[in-house]
Amino acid sequence: MQEFLKDDVNDSFLKYTLVLEYVKAKENIAAGDYLLKLIKDDENYLASYYQLGKLYDSQNELEKAKGIYKYGIEIAQKLQHKKTLIELQEAYNMLIEIDEDEF
Repeated sequence: MQEFLKDDVNDSFLKYTLVLEYVKAKENIAAGDYLLKLIKDDENYLASYYQLGKLYDSQNELEKAKGIYKYGIEIAQKLQHKKTLIELQEAYNMLIEIDEDEF
């Protein structure tokens, strides 16, 4: 996969596909690093926010997950991408419910 990126280092879809391979291989540190870089390089690539939030959630880093979901929600609103906005809001709301259940 990384060979493809050599041809087009700015292709967000290829970067995201590489991230999914790292997630599948349970290489969470590499996946997280690539997602952060992808968000930095292309903040409008909305799938990154969901995937990074999910990764943080799986590592029990709930505050980081909530923060990345919230940032993704803002970008999705700005881009008027309703489907992704709903997905990010649902993921965020689930974490809020977890926090409320703990009290």
